[in-house]
Amino acid sequence: MKRLFAALLLLSSLAIAHAQERVEKWGVYEVVLKGADAGNPFIDLELGATFTQGSESYAPEGFYDGDGTYRIRFMPPSAGQWRWVTRSNHPDLDGKKGAFVAVEGKNKGPVRVANVHHFAHADGTPFRPFGTTIYEWAFQPEAKKRQTLETLRKTAFNKARMLAVPPYKPYYLSGATRLTDFPFVGSSRADFDFSRFNPVYFRNLERDVQRLSDLGIQVDLILFRPYDKGQWGFDTTSDAVNQRFVRYMVARFAAYQNIWWSMANENSYIKHLGDEDFDRYFQIVQKHDPYGHLRSIHNADRIYDYNKPWVTHVSLQYYNAVKVFGVSPLLRDIYRKPIVHDEINYEGNSASRWGELSGEELTRRFWIALTGGAYATHGEILDNGWIGGGGYLAGASPERIAFLRTIVEAGPKEGLKPIDQLFVMNTAGKAGEYYLMYFGDERPSEWRFELPVGELRSGMQFKVDVIDTWNMTITPVAGTFSIGELTRYRVADQDKRSVALPGKPYMALRIQRVGAMPAGPRAPVPGAVADD
Repeated sequence: MKRLFAALLLLSSLAIAHAQERVEKWGVYEVVLKGADAGNPFIDLELGATFTQGSESYAPEGFYDGDGTYRIRFMPPSAGQWRWVTRSNHPDLDGKKGAFVAVEGKNKGPVRVANVHHFAHADGTPFRPFGTTIYEWAFQPEAKKRQTLETLRKTAFNKARMLAVPPYKPYYLSGATRLTDFPFVGSSRADFDFSRFNPVYFRNLERDVQRLSDLGIQVDLILFRPYDKGQWGFDTTSDAVNQRFVRYMVARFAAYQNIWWSMANENSYIKHLGDEDFDRYFQIVQKHDPYGHLRSIHNADRIYDYNKPWVTHVSLQYYNAVKVFGVSPLLRDIYRKPIVHDEINYEGNSASRWGELSGEELTRRFWIALTGGAYATHGEILDNGWIGGGGYLAGASPERIAFLRTIVEAGPKEGLKPIDQLFVMNTAGKAGEYYLMYFGDERPSEWRFELPVGELRSGMQFKVDVIDTWNMTITPVAGTFSIGELTRYRVADQDKRSVALPGKPYMALRIQRVGAMPAGPRAPVPGAVADD
């Protein structure tokens, strides 16, 4: 009888679970409530819910979505039945209860810091950011948005930097590109009501974030920017408005698995806000985002202190850092966080000096970033296209960046690490196993097989591939190379062999250990002091 009762109870529980709404793990579950639209719910409302499963508990805030509709969004981090109960100062919304079932699916979860200097999804899948820049894509006509999505579908870009609020541009005032919805209620600076958000605007932005998520693209969503030139006033809003805006954005968007928070683009050009203001906005995001999405800020002439605890990674605009070898490793040591060079100038024919790079040069800067143990972000401004609003790509660098991505993702799971950053600055990988060496502008006709001694053993065998990074070819070198007698700093092939190279720029080598591990101790990695 007890067994029968237990079986019936199990079947009953399964039936209830099956009847409940089902949402994929790391998907978006939404509590939708109706209530009176009294006062100003964008200011007066307190709304949230507690979601629990066993010992797990999350408490996201909710938001008003217009027309008497209130929403609370939740991203379930584990499969199973979740129960929720609401809390609110609004009687119609307080104490509501419900449950749903999260099921396993294809989602990988939000991206987080992994192995100090790299990233991985919540499920452990490594994530290597190969980003692009489409600042104004969310404000374009639908046809151009679709064209951008189709372009992205064919590229290797997996992160997009984009503004959450439109910049003032004359073409947004009339014609096919005229904007009809803004973040705040109103249509011009003369009638914007900065105490009320415009839900229609944010619904459109959410749809765009979801469409990028469907393509596997992370959205580096930029909250503040300095580009109104005194026209709309979105870059001069008060601290009270800014705090409400940050909380509203977190309430609406934190449940999307592909969100990265960028506090600002070129933060120091927003003249009425100082670092202490951005400290405060960082902390609001940190407090109210239950899932710990990545957080950073993009600098202009004053670099924010990325060592602050609420900053998860470095989002840098400093062009010289990727013009030469050695800067990225230094930044890694300074910050002990992932380094993303989010603006390294753009491939283009712009009249502005930041948009005049050749495809060769932008590709070269990517390789310098990656072989320094960091990451980089693409941008294009050919005939004023792409970075402003997407559309199609005309440059030569995207397919070369895609080629680089395939190489990096086939490398060490834990990511590329500088091998001997004080003396062999053009090489990263995993000492004793994998080396990716980039020659940049140099035109060597040969390379003597010689590796930094750390982690090597005499007799180790390595295979070598010659990579033409511009023509996107990989040519295996015949035979293998064998590590000779260990010396203090560098070890050559036991037969003093060399690798022939074509004497042209943009060449690289991939060196990978093969065969069984020979007996004997590995050499320690040399210390940071050259003459120890």
